Amino acid sequence: MECGTFVYDEVACVVGEFRGRAGPYVMIRPLGGGREWQADPDHVRLATQDERLSAGVRAVNERARAAAVALLDVEVPSPPVPVPGCAECDGLADRRRDARLRYDGSAEADANVLLRRHLAGEEHAEP
Repeated sequence: MECGTFVYDEVACVVGEFRGRAGPYVMIRPLGGGREWQADPDHVRLATQDERLSAGVRAVNERARAAAVALLDVEVPSPPVPVPGCAECDGLADRRRDARLRYDGSAEADANVLLRRHLAGEEHAEP
């Protein structure tokens, strides 16, 4: 078996990358990176194409999940609140609501930006 070959550890039920031998064991590294583990060579076989694909998708999803968690640690500002009776505020709030109903996060964010800019303008500045 060559270094870098994708193998399936039947005991751990995990696909990994063969890294070499250490005494009576084979060394396997997780596909997404991480700490190698030792496995009994009698319980390690070449991974099937489906197992490799599934493990690759799982590794990518775990990296994306970790990145999302890191982003969520940043405080996200609450959406701006329109001023009652202001026609422009009402129009931007309607635009935001319509975007939410269409599940269009980009248009919703755009409406929030425009509403924040409008609220920061002179017409809503405190005396």
